[in-house]
Amino acid sequence: MKRYFSFIILLGCTLLFAFGIVQLFELRFEAGDVYPPYSSLRADPLGAMAFYESLGRMPGISVRRDFSTSNLLPQEPGTLYLHLAAETYEWDLLPEDLYHEIKNFLAGGGRLVITYFPQTQPAHRFFEDEAETNSVKSSDLKSKDKNTPSEKPSKKRRHLKGDTSWVDLEDEWGLRESFEELPQADGVYLPATVLNKSNPALPRSLDWHSGMVFTHCDDAWRTIYARGTNAVVLERKFGRGSVVVASDSYFVSNEALTRDRHAELLAWLVGANTRVVFDEAHLGILESPGVATLMRQYRLHGLAAGLLLLAGLFIWKNSTSLVPPPAEEPREDFVAGKDSASGFVNLLRRNILPRDVFEVCFAEWKKSVAPSGKLSSTRRQEAEAVFLAEKSLPAGQRNPIVSYKNISEILGNHRQKL
Repeated sequence: MKRYFSFIILLGCTLLFAFGIVQLFELRFEAGDVYPPYSSLRADPLGAMAFYESLGRMPGISVRRDFSTSNLLPQEPGTLYLHLAAETYEWDLLPEDLYHEIKNFLAGGGRLVITYFPQTQPAHRFFEDEAETNSVKSSDLKSKDKNTPSEKPSKKRRHLKGDTSWVDLEDEWGLRESFEELPQADGVYLPATVLNKSNPALPRSLDWHSGMVFTHCDDAWRTIYARGTNAVVLERKFGRGSVVVASDSYFVSNEALTRDRHAELLAWLVGANTRVVFDEAHLGILESPGVATLMRQYRLHGLAAGLLLLAGLFIWKNSTSLVPPPAEEPREDFVAGKDSASGFVNLLRRNILPRDVFEVCFAEWKKSVAPSGKLSSTRRQEAEAVFLAEKSLPAGQRNPIVSYKNISEILGNHRQKL
């Protein structure tokens, strides 16, 4: 147990560290402050999670988020597409294919709601000469970089950049953006009051937290709320569908639903649509398909848990035996080796020359047989005579094998071999 003590301590510290990391991430993601403002994933005052979840609890309404990187809009009829906290440059110029995608969405009966990020300062724009138009960059509905400068060329119905045709949305929709300063007190911006202009079912006035207004609007637009003579909330019909544009997003935030809730306005925003989609992609929250995403999509959590369990068992099996070790028995002080015959042969080979083997063997035989008295003196003398005869011969004429056989015949041990 002592040898595993350090391993157990290390394992405990690792688990404690992992638990702390998980708790930290849970706290951050519960608050949602890791997400951009007005994201439906954000639960603090700057988010729109309350609006998302309240729609999800309403019977007959399905709500989902759009994390896709494509510029495709849902094609199901009766769909509300919410593009919250938009930047002004996102809706200046649109790629022509995206513009047609929006037209098809509206023609199918969809409702597009665009609410802009609250502005306390005028948006910076850079107007370029016609010769520099081709170098202009513009964002689209799915713009992912919120730091792109809002550059815009001179007014034209179509702008060509490379092989892409861009549509000036202000010209197409008949809408202009402007700015009116917000009131201040002690260096703090205060909300302005906007009034209901056309819909008696909506609140008579609202607190507006953005200085952005719409001017020179086409007659097809219907002003819902206005600040003085300039509109801040507009609605326009496009075939079976409609577009709502608001210069502020505060009224859909969690803070607004807590302190300054206007349920009638939110209900009007949704209308009769049964499907609601929150666009999260333009806020930079994108889906990243990978192994983990596919496992969640196909519900392979059990397979992953089984693989982790199998890996743990494999590591355990290789680190320790599942069978308890046998009790240790007292060992004798000996060195394991070969049997006695093999040891004797090896000893002879290392210490006795081949020509002396017969003589040494005969001398050892005499020492072991003479005291036993098992052989008669006659047989011992005959065997010794054969040995002496062999020894008296010159070295080149000796044949110890023949002499060994002769001695064996005399002694009657015919099975013995050299």
